[in-house]
Amino acid sequence: MATGSDRVRFNVGGKIFETTTTTLANAGRNSMLGALLDDDWNLRSSTGEYFIDRNPACFGVLLDLLRSGELHLPPNISEKLLYREALFYGLLDHVRSARWGPFDGNRLHLAASVAGGAPGDGTAVRASPDGGCCIAHGSVAHVYDWMLDEHHPINLDYQQINDVGYIDSGNIVVTARERPGRADGGMGLFSSSSGELRHRFRVSHDNKVKTFTAGALSFSNSTFKIFASCKGRCNEYGIGVWDQITGSQSDFFYQPPGCSFGDADKLQWIEGDNFLMVATLFPRTDNCSIGILDFREKNMVWSWTDEGTMATASLDEKRVLHAIVMEDNRSVCVVNQYEDLGFLDLRSNGGGVRWSSRSKLMKGKVRGEESCYPKLVMHNGQLFSSMNDSISVFCGPEWVLTTTLRTSFGGPICDFSIGGDRLFALHSEENVFDMWESPTEPIL
Repeated sequence: MATGSDRVRFNVGGKIFETTTTTLANAGRNSMLGALLDDDWNLRSSTGEYFIDRNPACFGVLLDLLRSGELHLPPNISEKLLYREALFYGLLDHVRSARWGPFDGNRLHLAASVAGGAPGDGTAVRASPDGGCCIAHGSVAHVYDWMLDEHHPINLDYQQINDVGYIDSGNIVVTARERPGRADGGMGLFSSSSGELRHRFRVSHDNKVKTFTAGALSFSNSTFKIFASCKGRCNEYGIGVWDQITGSQSDFFYQPPGCSFGDADKLQWIEGDNFLMVATLFPRTDNCSIGILDFREKNMVWSWTDEGTMATASLDEKRVLHAIVMEDNRSVCVVNQYEDLGFLDLRSNGGGVRWSSRSKLMKGKVRGEESCYPKLVMHNGQLFSSMNDSISVFCGPEWVLTTTLRTSFGGPICDFSIGGDRLFALHSEENVFDMWESPTEPIL
């Protein structure tokens, strides 16, 4: 009801609230409250009073958020209750923006630690675009929404999961190992909310559909492609490509002699060049190799291997255990078992690794001590590297260590992932994952 120039009255669960059209406009066009306004942000109806049969206490919190931009949650209202009400009004993004700020590795704080639902070591953790995550354990993928409520799991009936990844917040791709004597394995698209299989991806060779083991995953957001390393029973070794929209196979890059694309540990789509990095790393193979593939020309445009250089090396020498492409720097960053960072120049073939020693950060790690293999992630110009129970953050042109994230619970970190303005770290010993986020900027 317009009781003055722009005043509006609501009756929410029997409690009266008054506000203005200016405050309602802050809710946005796609919200329930914003929908009450016309194109000129005036009330569409002259109804005397809007009745809403919802929780009045939560409505008051959300109305204050629209007025001030700040979220103040009274102790008598749980976060999950507020999130439920915010979802009803279409204000969930407003709550999330007020709940945590833009992602910054140097401002992260531990927001939650969640015990997993499956025994044994975790395979992978992947962050959802909306702030949830997926945890792969053996043959089961446990899916959590951004409130860290667990949804129905994805169960592959004892097939070993090799990798998982989000196409979007509602769809998860899972790769699996083929079991001997069974026509299973491969790759499927699953609902993140129900865990149901929506599509099974096929590999065709000589116009015949083949069973295969699918491994590492990567996605292209610009060309809507899915990439996966593949191993078949005959000649289906290489990198498969599928269309995200139709789910059909669109290409296959057969591995050339001397390469192990089917065993790749890491795939990364390079958006700026429309190339794909394929890395096969120790300990899966004795010799590490990294290649940059051009699918348009069916050509490997850049490659590196430590074959020959490691022929007489012991296990105590530096071995490349993970790799990522750093597009802005035209280089590949690698890491060894002592958290030494190394760099390979993409502008030349055949060059060696330029190591930048970080071993002093290991704080007395004993060689041969049990640990998880390190992982690398590049996000918003910051470089993240996991080692044992911590994640190091490197910044600047010289990649200086600026922050170390560490918890005392769960043991070594076996994998971590960044997405939805959150960092998720999966621990190996206690079957627990951590969620880190950046607090909102202080209001001066």
